[in-house]
Amino acid sequence: MFKTRITELLGIQYPIICGTMMHLSRSEFTASISEAGGLGILASANYQDKESFRQAIRNIKARTDRPFAVNLNMFPARKRLDNHLYIDVILEEGVGIVETSGHKAPEEYMARLKEGKVTLIHKCVGVRYARKAEGLGADAVTVVGYENGGATGVLDITTICLVPRVVDNVTVPVIAGGGVCDGRGMAAVLSLGADGVIMGTRFLLAEECPLHPAVKQALASATEMDTMLVMRSVGNTHRVWKNQAAETTARMEERGATLEELFQVISGDQAKKMYFQGDTDAGLLACGQGIGLAGDIKPVREIMADIIEEASKARERLNSMKSS
Repeated sequence: MFKTRITELLGIQYPIICGTMMHLSRSEFTASISEAGGLGILASANYQDKESFRQAIRNIKARTDRPFAVNLNMFPARKRLDNHLYIDVILEEGVGIVETSGHKAPEEYMARLKEGKVTLIHKCVGVRYARKAEGLGADAVTVVGYENGGATGVLDITTICLVPRVVDNVTVPVIAGGGVCDGRGMAAVLSLGADGVIMGTRFLLAEECPLHPAVKQALASATEMDTMLVMRSVGNTHRVWKNQAAETTARMEERGATLEELFQVISGDQAKKMYFQGDTDAGLLACGQGIGLAGDIKPVREIMADIIEEASKARERLNSMKSS
């Protein structure tokens, strides 16, 4: 129905990739995305030792025989495992797709991944970064516009402007997103020249997402006005859900708080209180401006079917506008 260079490259049914979500993109959730026809991505940074990471990969394989990916996170972190240790497991377990993301190109990992015949997707924020990734040998690039939930980079370019610029400047397939939460958005991104779409915010409301039900219910009534930017003062701008923790972070930044001071609010431990205990104001939650289109809580398979149906209708509408 939507056969693209990305569906062919990755061997997936639909050109839909679920964005990596720290603390949430674990094995069960990842497997549910892949089993429904998209590409689920396991967040390696959720695992602090090789064996727990290995078990997560095996758990995905036990739940689906469809392709999935692993994300290697290159953003600054206080505590992390060396990505080369994750790559050890990736190669040993025969994972076929890796996504890299962060403030730099994945140059130091390319040789090992290429030798292991791993398909590499690099996620970045602009044209020159996409071109560099292609030059290094990335098989595809992912770009997300300013509307995106999570890390937005520093360029502040909207999706509708960013995507065609990247498409015009690389030859590898482009996966694109930023504010995309339904099939109309998917059709729009594909019409801009992308070969696939990446969504994170929409899948926060999936039944299989391990986010606490109280948080999901709050997100279900949110609008496009309910996100904000934080952490720009420390060079790590993120778009997050507008809650008490986000507003506290913004006020602290306005008065010049240091990273150490901010960490009391933005730490992963605070986020986990919200994610898994249901305290909606405890920490930060990456959330895009498309949250107002996310709708209700339902299984991944139904969300995927809705997106494809909406995208098909959007395509039909455009086709109906052909001049006679």
